[in-house]
Amino acid sequence: MQRLSLFPAILLSLALSTSPVQAANGDTSWLASWTASPQAVWSSDFLFPSNVPAVLHGHTVRQVARLSVGGPRVRIVLSNAYGKVPLRIGAATVALASSGSAIEAGSLRTLTFSGQPAASVAPGAPLVSDPVDLSVPDLARLTVSIHLPQASPVSTFHWDGRETAWIAPQDQTRTARIDDAPGVQTTTARLVLSAIQVEAAPGAQGAQTVAILGDSITDGATASLGMDARWPDFLAKRLAPHGVAVINAGISGARLLSDGMGDNALARFERDVLAQPGVRTVIVLLGINDISWPGTAFAPRSKRPTLEELTNGYTQLIAQAHSRGVRVIAATLTPFAGALPGTPLSNYYQPEKDALRQQLNAWIRASGSFDAVLDFDALARDPAHPLRLLPVYDSGDHLHPGDAGNRALAEGTDLSLLFTNQSPKPAYKAVLR
Repeated sequence: MQRLSLFPAILLSLALSTSPVQAANGDTSWLASWTASPQAVWSSDFLFPSNVPAVLHGHTVRQVARLSVGGPRVRIVLSNAYGKVPLRIGAATVALASSGSAIEAGSLRTLTFSGQPAASVAPGAPLVSDPVDLSVPDLARLTVSIHLPQASPVSTFHWDGRETAWIAPQDQTRTARIDDAPGVQTTTARLVLSAIQVEAAPGAQGAQTVAILGDSITDGATASLGMDARWPDFLAKRLAPHGVAVINAGISGARLLSDGMGDNALARFERDVLAQPGVRTVIVLLGINDISWPGTAFAPRSKRPTLEELTNGYTQLIAQAHSRGVRVIAATLTPFAGALPGTPLSNYYQPEKDALRQQLNAWIRASGSFDAVLDFDALARDPAHPLRLLPVYDSGDHLHPGDAGNRALAEGTDLSLLFTNQSPKPAYKAVLR
């Protein structure tokens, strides 16, 4: 097991392979290049509004997602993970994104499912589209449009998408832009769409995906909307030239041991990380909500977990990952003194909670349980006030890094340690057909 010295620089080790990831049929290689982990839509009495309609009927949902690595073909994954009835898909398209809801001329492709333009997503299930010939570059922004012809209760979503999505009446999957359509609505949540996969570029060596399992710090709660400014976004930009994809499996409000604003990490790890094609390494940044939710408006009667319970949870994640040949890199929990002032969660930070955070960080650093460790705590803290975020990295709520902090977490990773024996691959160039 590899142990790395991480302060002052954050070191990341990925053990790149020399052959592409093989699909089940052995003749194609697919990588998860973008994901939005599914969540159950919560009731109207929850602390935060869901920001999605209760029912969609005859609407088209158009969403933009930035990929990490590109390739000659793409396919999408839809999710009805928390649905109780089949979800009918009337039509779906994918295209290169232009500005706003607009698509690039000549890039529109019709999606099919088992050869058909319409399909049903079974309750609790995903639905994978057929591959479509659309050559996409690294870091491409794709537009996915989905028409829901029947009354469809909105039961599955991803709450904090950090992108504007458009919900317009009728089938507008082939419309050049829909933001000015009559009756259009907007949301920053993700609906139905849960993943985009790319076929590895011909001759790609070492193609693989890094998954990041986290909470709102990873999900990007305070990152600038529509700017790809979450720390996994910045990391994706650095890794794309090396053919390594990055997927964000963060959920705002996520916890390691207990359900929060999504299923607990132990329950969703298989779906959101291990089952994603190409994943060889997972970075885990989780635990601050386990420590700090109890006693707040989120969980007023919950008991705070013990250090042993938290470390046992991490150990189970490691066991799940290693059984699938996936390496686990842990990130230490960042400082949060004074978090969320002037909000209903102003008691999120307390000294005894911070003491548990520091105990957990000490275990992460010293236990030898992980394949490597990222010391985000050391990177992000203010040397003059080590229980607080460095002001230039602080979004202002003293819990979440802002754009500059997110960039620092990604750029603090020394990529020269990754690719000493491998030259960066040429950036994949899109060629429209």
